[in-house]
Amino acid sequence: MIRQENSSSYQELNEDMECGPANSEPTDEPLDEEDQEDTSSTILPVAIFLAYQTIADFREKLKHPVMSVSFKEVHSYDAPGIALYPGKAELLTCKHHFYDYIPPLVNPGQPGKIECVTQRINYTDPFTNATKKHAVIVKGPQDVKKRELVFMQFHLNETDQDFSAIDYLLFSSFQDFLNSPNKSEFMKVCESSYSSWKFSGGFRTWVKMSLVKTKEENGLVAVEFRQEISVVNYIERRAKADIDQLFFVVFEWKDPFIQEVQDIVTANPWNMIALLCGIFLALFKAADFAKLSVKWMIKIRKRHLKRKTQALNHIS
Repeated sequence: MIRQENSSSYQELNEDMECGPANSEPTDEPLDEEDQEDTSSTILPVAIFLAYQTIADFREKLKHPVMSVSFKEVHSYDAPGIALYPGKAELLTCKHHFYDYIPPLVNPGQPGKIECVTQRINYTDPFTNATKKHAVIVKGPQDVKKRELVFMQFHLNETDQDFSAIDYLLFSSFQDFLNSPNKSEFMKVCESSYSSWKFSGGFRTWVKMSLVKTKEENGLVAVEFRQEISVVNYIERRAKADIDQLFFVVFEWKDPFIQEVQDIVTANPWNMIALLCGIFLALFKAADFAKLSVKWMIKIRKRHLKRKTQALNHIS
């Protein structure tokens, strides 16, 4: 009799243990779905924010390209064109020298040898379309390794102005001027595109040139001359110094380096696409990991509830 009661009691306990977990599982399923929805609602805003930030950075880089500056070394430059506007002044001498050496002046103020390639041209002022301009075009120095320079001397007998100076401008290629079928139009374009400078009488003006090439967005290359100018006083030794005024000017290349400037767009669409793919892949992996973590936590909780139910049934 005692053995039958014990067996019946054990049978009731097993039935309670089987019924306990079965009744507890349906209460945990809504919790699983809610946790998955919470995970998705957390990951989605993060993905949207990162994608928006990546696209915004890409657009900002497109609007603001990075300036790239490089230097190209050359042994010889293309001979630049030197356009001088002497007015009433007269070109006395023009010579090429090397290694920054200019021999002492012989008979200053007197006509001498003009050993430079020069051309004279008349054209209409591009800004007024009424004034006639007279220019002397001189071929500039080329050999930068030998420090070639061009030395010119002008003199002016009289002037009706309070200050005397000679205007000049530099353009990129003297050969382009020679090859131009319409030299007047060529000089009008040069005067419109390049800046002009002056050098005064009674001084030796030394102009050291450097070249800057800028590549524009449309693919064209803009050429700019930069100058370093030093001025030295001329000591007059002639007997009749008050009759005329002398002008001295030297043109030379500063160094053998051409500065090249261009805008580089650092934004790359393929990099942006790869970055977005990486972001979404990482977020999906994180979402999967979060789901697995939630499932694992739910499984642990079910086991805990099952053991708790078994303990309560055993006590009852």
